[in-house]
Amino acid sequence: MNQKLKIATLLLLLPLFALAQTVKGTVTDGSTNLPVLGASVVVKGTSNGTSTDFDGNYTLNNVPENATIVISYLGYATQEIPYTGQETLNVALAEDASQLDAIVLIGYGSIKQENVTAAQTTISDDEFNNGAIVSPGQQLAGKAAGVQVIAPSGRPGDGPRIRVRAGSTLDGNNDALYVVDGVPLDQQNANLNSLNPNDIESYTILKDASATAIYGNRASNGVILITTKKGKVNSDWEVSYDAQFAVNNNTDRLDILTADELRNIATARGEDLSLLGDANTDWQEAIFQTGTRGYHNLVVSKGFETTALRLALSQVNEEGTLRTSDYRRSTVNLSVTQRALNNDLKLTLTAQGALEEIGNADGGAIGSSLVFDPTQPITSNNPADNLGGYFEFFTNGNLEVNAPRNPVGLLQSLDSENDNSQIRANLNVNYKLPFLEGLTFDGNAGFDYNEFDSYSIRSANSGAGFNDNGSRSLSDGLRRNVLLNGRLDYETSIDAINTDVQATIGSSYQDFTRETYSQNTDNGVLLDRRFFPGDNRLISFFGRLTFDINDLFVLSGSISRDGSSRFSPEERFGIFGGVSGALKLTNLDFVQNSGFLSQLKLRAGYGVTGQQEIGPDFLYIQVFTPGQPAASVQFGNRFLPTLRPEGTQDLTWEETSQYNVGLDFGLFDDRLTGTVDAYYRETTDLLQGAPLPGGALENFILQNAGDTQSRGLELGLNADVIRNDDLRWNVGANMTFNEIEITNLAGPNDNPVEVGGIAGGVGNNIQERAIGFDPTAFHVYRQVYDQNGNPLNGVYVDINNDNVINNADRVRYKKANPDMYYGLTSNLSFKNFFFNFTLRGSAGLYNYNNVDSNAATYSNIFNNPGAYYTNSTTDVLDTNFENTQLFSDYYVQKADFLKLDNAQIGYNIPGDKVDIRASLTGTNLFTITDYDGLDPEVAGGIDNTIYPRSRGIILGLGFTF
Repeated sequence: MNQKLKIATLLLLLPLFALAQTVKGTVTDGSTNLPVLGASVVVKGTSNGTSTDFDGNYTLNNVPENATIVISYLGYATQEIPYTGQETLNVALAEDASQLDAIVLIGYGSIKQENVTAAQTTISDDEFNNGAIVSPGQQLAGKAAGVQVIAPSGRPGDGPRIRVRAGSTLDGNNDALYVVDGVPLDQQNANLNSLNPNDIESYTILKDASATAIYGNRASNGVILITTKKGKVNSDWEVSYDAQFAVNNNTDRLDILTADELRNIATARGEDLSLLGDANTDWQEAIFQTGTRGYHNLVVSKGFETTALRLALSQVNEEGTLRTSDYRRSTVNLSVTQRALNNDLKLTLTAQGALEEIGNADGGAIGSSLVFDPTQPITSNNPADNLGGYFEFFTNGNLEVNAPRNPVGLLQSLDSENDNSQIRANLNVNYKLPFLEGLTFDGNAGFDYNEFDSYSIRSANSGAGFNDNGSRSLSDGLRRNVLLNGRLDYETSIDAINTDVQATIGSSYQDFTRETYSQNTDNGVLLDRRFFPGDNRLISFFGRLTFDINDLFVLSGSISRDGSSRFSPEERFGIFGGVSGALKLTNLDFVQNSGFLSQLKLRAGYGVTGQQEIGPDFLYIQVFTPGQPAASVQFGNRFLPTLRPEGTQDLTWEETSQYNVGLDFGLFDDRLTGTVDAYYRETTDLLQGAPLPGGALENFILQNAGDTQSRGLELGLNADVIRNDDLRWNVGANMTFNEIEITNLAGPNDNPVEVGGIAGGVGNNIQERAIGFDPTAFHVYRQVYDQNGNPLNGVYVDINNDNVINNADRVRYKKANPDMYYGLTSNLSFKNFFFNFTLRGSAGLYNYNNVDSNAATYSNIFNNPGAYYTNSTTDVLDTNFENTQLFSDYYVQKADFLKLDNAQIGYNIPGDKVDIRASLTGTNLFTITDYDGLDPEVAGGIDNTIYPRSRGIILGLGFTF
């Protein structure tokens, strides 16, 4: 090209250079002012783009006039800015709540929501149940498919029972593994009540084995990851104070005979009326009261340039509805976040402390209030039967040992308290290693320490303490959980095959120490202090690989090699793993062009997990020798059993394999989203008591003995029914179908194993484990009824037609596990008003009404060996049973229910300096059921006299400065 042509070409290109400019700037987090690393800066509609460096800086070349610059980063709202010749363009990105949910926790790490391949659910604080929430688990009730939360009893300080997919073991611990801010809790003592629910930010529930397998030997019952709230850097001082004031009452009472009804029955039967008194005492009214609760929560937070602080203090004071029961808890929660080395290093310290004081009432007073003679007075002025001023039954100056004790006397004569102090702390280190982009180290040093002591003193001047000169028991001890773990996370992209890769490799070590000291009295003499030590250790090596191929197919696999000191050296280590995949149909044209589908994903997975949380710390050293009675050694006048490992060296893990398939979908721009999961699970080598081959039947010993199968279907829906600036209405619903059966039992000829004791003494077991049946199946006689539907006293179906009614005629009938449980949540807000509620229910379950079977017969009322009568529920008027019929299927009763757990209405009052939130909440507002007992929600299916759940009204006030 000659010189003139070069000059001409340059002159022609000058306008283009004038139109294509270079733009520089910084991208920061709008709430923290910290630089955002890796933000995308692109000229819209072109491939011309760049990304921000460690300091959030970028340089974008060749930007034409009138272009639009698009700045985006995961978790933030995308910004589109018209280019009008700016040389510098600084952008502060705002968090996008809809995208923040796109990053979710998984076992040892996190992942994009769209890349989740397993069955898991995340519930954040804006979705929690509200109201009188003292225990964290209450926040989850009715919120997630596959997660059953059985409400606690009414006893102050009780926490709910949480089950993920109904649990996998028979005799072992069916609780999920709880991981709080990276620290797995001791499954023998996962005291969630030591956590202030207001400090919890989210729960992530890992349900299937492909999700939990990375936790290996303790993951068969699911994993619940609990994240507590932290402060934010570069934020102003914020102070918030919340208070709740609650009033609770037991509005439901069991129907028992009144004093007049008992007198009328005694008269009609010709009983000795001289044994009846002149009083008209409502014993249930006498032992219950109006309970109160006060709850206070104070939070202070502040964010500096590289430091964030959050301090929370809370106090709960509760007086139970059963007299003399109470609960007090004080908690402190501190989080400190420190960033350094250009934000490559992040240190997070979380520390929680709690002091609990539980005033124990004598729960036996509840049962006694149902059977104590209502014609007798509460107090007595007769010195011959005056024990603490309360009426008791005496004959010839001797206390009737078989008679029930005065319910009020039981409460007032007992002084009992449990005290717990807990400290839980964890230091997390997250460091982006400088020598390889995408490589991060994450480590935890955790400490969970609990000291406890309790005492129980029974006055000798009472019916309960009269014959043993009173009683006293003392205990104290500690539980310590120490954690050290570390892992390397690596993220990279393989452009040649359009694949993103995530890799994790790490190890974990945990040491659990338990020490308990106890003393009690024998005939008024305090015995020597006894020491019960315990210690076990867990070690794990784990890894995971995840491939996102062409933004369409995700494949993930994990493996864990775990060791537990509970087992012998030969059986100490096990290998667990899982693999899962997802097809992101959302990214296919037919979904994007459908006009109504906004997301669609298919998932499938398989995994193997373990269970070792059963029995003593050293399972393989037990007290029996095969074929021989227990061996013992004499020390003075005491005989102590010896520990012998013979015959149990081969004890190993319970092992659970699980298949899962799932579908996630969204419709109409995610106005309606849903999840469907189906699973099949097999558990083998169950750890339970059974006689060893050749051993005496009475010498049951813990061994791998039995298998189970379970299957389930889980459905979850969430709908934004109305979504605009002033009015929002969101409805969430979930439904779970589940069934489980025993497929193998060890023992002589796989004989059934009776469980679930009822009234009447040793050997009266109403539930039976048998091959082909649910583990909670009842073992009963089939009751015969007359033509009017009334049960006939002592008349049962002769199943084997041998003209003899005996144990061979008992059948397995119904079960305590529900076929289905469900939840429905509604959240409605209009401007500053809000209203929400949660409904929860179960179907296809049965309870054994042990309250009626134990007391509701005429022989129990009148045919007592001493000079006294007892009371009964009114069921005796329906059956007219003369004698006890413990094994009649009449007492196996349908226990389906629907409960309105809570409903809340409130108003937010915004202000220039103070925002106020006022609310009114009702809890346990109603229960719809046909069950005859006090409450159909009974853990295990045997309805004894539990501390009743109360109905509460709570006034809440919150202030934010």
